[in-house]
Amino acid sequence: MLTKIHTEMTTTALETRMSARALKFVLSANLQQDALSGQVGHDEYHFDNNAFEQANAYIQAQRSTLLAALPAEDLPAAWSAFGRLTHTVQDFYAHSNYVSLWLDECKAAPPPPPEIDPLRKDLIESPSLHSGRICLPWDAVYFIPGLRNLALKFLPEDSHGKMNLDSPQQGPKFAYARAAAIKRTAHEFEVLEKSLPAPLFGKFTDVG
Repeated sequence: MLTKIHTEMTTTALETRMSARALKFVLSANLQQDALSGQVGHDEYHFDNNAFEQANAYIQAQRSTLLAALPAEDLPAAWSAFGRLTHTVQDFYAHSNYVSLWLDECKAAPPPPPEIDPLRKDLIESPSLHSGRICLPWDAVYFIPGLRNLALKFLPEDSHGKMNLDSPQQGPKFAYARAAAIKRTAHEFEVLEKSLPAPLFGKFTDVG
């Protein structure tokens, strides 16, 4: 998703749950995943190229980093690990067809976007689930202002350019991807709350 959208989603999910100082670290690490160094050779950061196993392993690795950093009083490392984790889980909904699979079951009367369930195990494990393939050079051309429509003529239906829900310009499914990503970000925070002793969780939130 676009930088401003990752910022908005993360802030919406977390601003009442963490201190401004903690959220600043989370946001910085989240956005860094979209730097050029995070775009090349890191499908696991974004759930690209059907890298579901790798991306889920990456999410778990960031959880482990966070859980190791907190007892060591390295709060910036813990917050940064959570920021990287949130970027990846947010991209799952924008870069895969999860939203389409969910909506396929509601064709008669699609519910409003806030009602999407981001954690349907049957959809997450569905053999029909796939994510956008990076198809060079046209997926690179796609991001050049003024050349998007040209790139789309050459990109296959399962390409990142055709599948992504990274901005409102991608159509009505974007609102569902955004809502699912916000819910999933809040869920990941709640997972930590349930798994951490209260004193460590208090350090993580940095509130009060």
